[in-house]
Amino acid sequence: MPMANNHRSDRRTGDTTVRPSPRAVLDRLAPGPSRASRITHTEHLPPRAGHHAVWPDRIRPEVIAAVQAAGIEHPWSHQALAAEYALDGESVVVSTGTASGKSLAYLVPVLSTLLDGSDAPNGRGATALYLAPTKALAADQCRAVKDLARPLGNAVRPAAYDGDTPVEEREWVRQYANYVLTNPDMLHRGILPSHPRWSSFLRALRYVVIDECHTYRGVFGSHVAQVVRRLRRLCARYGSEPVFLMASATAAEPAVAAQRLTGLPVREIADDASPRGELVFALWEPPLTQLHGEKGAPVRRTATAETADLLTDLVTQGVRTVAFVRSRRGAELISVIAQERLAALTSAAETPGDRSLAQRVAAYRGGYLPEERRALERALHSGDLLGLAATTALELGVDVSGLDAVLIAGYPGTRASLWQQAGRAGRSGQGALAVLVARDDPLDTYLVHHPEALFQKPVESTVLDPDNPYVLAPHLCAAAAELPLTDDDLPLFGPATADLLPQLEAAKLLRRRAKAWHWTRRERAADLTDIRGGGGRPVQIVEAETGRLLGTVDASAAHATVHDGAVHLHQGRTYLVRQLDLEDSVALVEEADPPYSTVARDTTSISVLETDVEVPWGEARLCYGSVEVTNQVVSFLRRKLITGEVLGETRLDLPPRTLRTRAVWWTVTEDQVDAARVNPDQLGGALHAAEHASIGMLPLFATCDRWDIGGVSIPLHPDTLLPTVFVYDGHPGGAGFAERAFHTAREWLTATRQAIASCECDAGCPSCIQSPKCGNGNDPLHKRGAVRLLTVLLQGAPENEAPGPAKAAERTET
Repeated sequence: MPMANNHRSDRRTGDTTVRPSPRAVLDRLAPGPSRASRITHTEHLPPRAGHHAVWPDRIRPEVIAAVQAAGIEHPWSHQALAAEYALDGESVVVSTGTASGKSLAYLVPVLSTLLDGSDAPNGRGATALYLAPTKALAADQCRAVKDLARPLGNAVRPAAYDGDTPVEEREWVRQYANYVLTNPDMLHRGILPSHPRWSSFLRALRYVVIDECHTYRGVFGSHVAQVVRRLRRLCARYGSEPVFLMASATAAEPAVAAQRLTGLPVREIADDASPRGELVFALWEPPLTQLHGEKGAPVRRTATAETADLLTDLVTQGVRTVAFVRSRRGAELISVIAQERLAALTSAAETPGDRSLAQRVAAYRGGYLPEERRALERALHSGDLLGLAATTALELGVDVSGLDAVLIAGYPGTRASLWQQAGRAGRSGQGALAVLVARDDPLDTYLVHHPEALFQKPVESTVLDPDNPYVLAPHLCAAAAELPLTDDDLPLFGPATADLLPQLEAAKLLRRRAKAWHWTRRERAADLTDIRGGGGRPVQIVEAETGRLLGTVDASAAHATVHDGAVHLHQGRTYLVRQLDLEDSVALVEEADPPYSTVARDTTSISVLETDVEVPWGEARLCYGSVEVTNQVVSFLRRKLITGEVLGETRLDLPPRTLRTRAVWWTVTEDQVDAARVNPDQLGGALHAAEHASIGMLPLFATCDRWDIGGVSIPLHPDTLLPTVFVYDGHPGGAGFAERAFHTAREWLTATRQAIASCECDAGCPSCIQSPKCGNGNDPLHKRGAVRLLTVLLQGAPENEAPGPAKAAERTET
């Protein structure tokens, strides 16, 4: 299990196979000059020795004995320090590397406290709540806790409580479990609205564990921050004041992010005392193909196809591998391609004993039904699977024991996620191989040719904004429905609360009576918002012929992913969307086998609502403020599988969607355009190219995905009356990404210019200025004009970071 890697190997019993070194595995992947040339850089991270400590004297001896029975004689020093803080009643965040034993750091003080029933005012015994971002991680941790606590008997009663928990078990969990493992969604929708039924649990609550807390970023993180504040408020009403114990991947300023998440002072532990095996980390750029993309641009082989080949080769060698993919569709594709190639290889070799190799590769992603997820997790633990194509649902701490290699199909968006994924291999202090396979886009191309951006820079700060009014408002309603809101509660929810309450009263959602705000509706207030979605009811994906529910997709993503004619993959099967019914939130699909994938295209317009800050950049201006974005999915492309060649475009008739959000934008003057030698015919293409590349590069500076943000460029914008480029958050009220872009604009736009200028193509390609989601068909684009325009813009950039709205990293909560 992830928490028990201090000493013993976590490979399957009886697995005494001598594994080749990571370097030898990499050499086998690139045996000839054709493949070897795809490796742009190899980073060697040497092994590191560990440093032991002793558990605090206050830890119950029974717990120490249970830990030793699990094969862990002594803690690492960061584990012992975390336990000390926890027992002192201080909230703490442990921000150390993958497989460094963060789970044990919080479990030992929690289990010790649970053994001491005298600490609970109601005699039930102390209780603890564990929050994981995914069901899979909570289920995995529940198994691990049960194994570790078995010698402690019935004194520790762990139980998972999520959407998969049978109704008949839920009452037992509420009344008898003292270590409840759940997720923020269930806390938001299930536990807090029903707090009277959880009164004995909440009254005795001593610890709240927040695992993988670096994943709570952007809008999702902001929602979770408000859910945590609602929990703290109810605990205070029941007379408890739990200590928060948080585990995070390596991150910049983890205590600041943890304080934003909880609203409490937090101790930070970032010195990793665990040992680390050798890691060989290769950067891999797929080759150019003979195909040509839009406007005749050169096209590289897709990261999906390249990763599928590498996974096939590694499985053939018996190297246990996980391939991380950014999308559900990508995970399914890599799994299917690898299975087909393994089947073909074993058939050609006429070795019937090896035919099972194709069955030892699978996909793992969110959206699967519970029984499907559990079966895959069991196969991982047993070692029946040799290769797995997984989304981040598996990245987050789930125990994948004994891995030898990790493939990363495309930069995952943040350096924190990159190292989290790379750390999944070699989890017993053994050597491991990690390979980042670049996608054909500006950021990936930049990174594989600038390895210092990955290996010589610290990981990013986590960006979240609990004060976002679109996030805060529904949680104020939910809090009022749980217990009427009083003036004493307002500071807990942040400075924007006082301004929002009259608006909620005007909307007839809340009413002030007897010095308190009350929820006025019959429906559940917790249903006002989906903490993971962009708003609206999730769209159900239903097989038309059988009526079987295949999965769901967020309402905000439905227009682009399950529109009429879209290709949808599920468990290796391919479906075509026959009809998207927006009124009933249902997408009807039928099984099919098209030789293509689909990509939606959209158009966007933007208007400035309010400029918060405007900074002179010479004659240019850098601005940050509120905007309204109107977006409409207008068509989709059919792209040939493997090669990505465009087969055709189909128009769609979908309604526009309006978004009020936050944006960063820059303007240039006519004199600057002249200085850049960009004529009027080239200006639109130069701005458009700069917009595309800057969107592609922003994830290097903010904890976002390029699909979390959008952009608009126009030679004469009606609000600024100047040539303008906007980059905006793709979430109502903003997500903090545009603000981060504003504060790092000089560095961000310098990297953008460098990415365009250093690309070897002539007039633009997917590696620099072409965007896969451009609603204008990547037209017009002018590569050289973009470089010259950015050069002139940056000449006026101030040396210091832009002033303006308080940076998220510097804000504090009361």
